This record gives sequence, structure tokens and C-alpha cells, in this order.
Amino acid sequence: MREVSAVARATGRTVGLVPTMGAFHRGHVELMTAAGRQSDVLVTTIFVNPLQFGPDEDYDRYPRQLEADAEVAAGCGVDYLFCPAVAEMYPAGAADVLVKAGHLGDLLCGARRPGHFNGVATVVVKLLNIVAADAAFFGCKDYQQLLIIRNVADALDMNVEIHDFETVRDSDGLALSSRNLYLTDEERARALNIYKALCLASDIIIGGERDAEIVRRKAREVVEHEHGVDVEYFVICSALTLRELAHVRGSILIACAARVGATRLIDNVRMSVE
Repeated sequence: MREVSAVARATGRTVGLVPTMGAFHRGHVELMTAAGRQSDVLVTTIFVNPLQFGPDEDYDRYPRQLEADAEVAAGCGVDYLFCPAVAEMYPAGAADVLVKAGHLGDLLCGARRPGHFNGVATVVVKLLNIVAADAAFFGCKDYQQLLIIRNVADALDMNVEIHDFETVRDSDGLALSSRNLYLTDEERARALNIYKALCLASDIIIGGERDAEIVRRKAREVVEHEHGVDVEYFVICSALTLRELAHVRGSILIACAARVGATRLIDNVRMSVE
């Protein structure tokens, strides 16, 4: 991989990176296609990173479909598919040196998944260094991850541009995720209330309400009304700091994490409010 990037750079070509854990869906397709238009050489990585999974999470059952993913990547114009083994990324069995996600990693999902974002930051920094990418491309569904990676890249003076792309949704509004494969038809129908609640919060704010607690309470009721959906958090926070707001103003993020059955889903909507 290093040799491929070195040759590209020596011939004046830019290298773009799309880091993934595989199990490609239309969101990945749109992300890789867009990244390819902005890169001379596009590398997509597939690595199910054990460092970002807790002991009771779904590392072992996370969908792995390398052959199918390779076909999808080729159809998106990906030049190189880089799929390192766990033993190659972490020869000692676990990372002795971790990249800390900082204070952003302790908020929202980080408060429920201790150490998760340290694992994310560590593997992304490793992949950026291995691929020697000029630019990396991330979807906004994992907005907290995106913000952390930008912060880490800036703090470590990494010479890489971090680009983001809007969340890709199904026609009914459900945010595309590899974990959607876990959902039964009934659970999928229940999961739609997550996006409905986010849209309701947005509509209430557009209607003039600026008290964040009033907005949050009314919108959260939409999710909690549905049997079999357990809300972990529903917040209105700064899109820059992820700190929860009392008064809705500026660049904001409305974010939700919920378990639908045994599956944990996240979604968000960003707004700019005067």
C-alpha cells in the first residue's frame, strides 16, 4: 500500500481514502463515487476494527462480505481495496499506543461506549499514515466520528483534508447503515420514528421555538411512543462542540441514538439557526 501511494505521489497524483468496515450499501456507493471524482487515485479500506467494539458489542457478528464488497468498490471506480488483517494492524494483539479522541470522545455515543472513539481515532490515524492520503472522505451519519477525526488530524498536524458528505437515506427516510441488516421488517418500521423525531424537532425550531428542552421533549416522545425502541439519548447540541444547548442558536446538531430490538442505531440532522 505504501508503494502504491509513493508511486502516485511521485507522478503528481493525489490519493484519496474512504475508510470503511465493509458491508457496503448505497451510502458507501455514493461516498466512494463522490470521493473518486475528487481523487486521482482512490483507496477504500475494509477493516472491522476490534478496538472500537466493547466486550458485549457485535464485533463477531458484524457483517463481513468481502467478495461482494470488492465488486461494489470496482463499480464505484475504486482503484485499490486495502483489507489488512487484524494481526497486521495490531501485531501484539492489542494496540499498545492509542490515539485519544479527546473531550469530544466522552460525549454522546462516547458516554455510552467508553473507549470507542479512542479505537476509531487510532485506526483512522494508522490508515491515514499507511495510505499516505491527501484527503479522506466520511459520511455525516457518524457526525461525532467525523468531528473527532477532524480534531485529531488538526491536533497531530496531519497533512490531510477531511471531507464530509450528507447522510444517505432510503426513500422512507431511514439512514442507511450496515447494521440495518440486523433489523427484522417490524423493527425496521419502528426505526423510522428516529428520523421522524429528528424532523419534528427541526420543524418546531423552524416554527420559532428556541427553548431546547421544549423541542427535545416533544420530539423524543415520537421515538419513545414506539414499543421496542429504547432511546439512549436525544439531544440538541452545538455542531462544533457537541455540548448540549439550553437555547437553540447557531450551528446545531439534533442527534439521537436508540436501540431497536438488539440493534443500536444513530442518526442526526444539522441546522443553522439565527
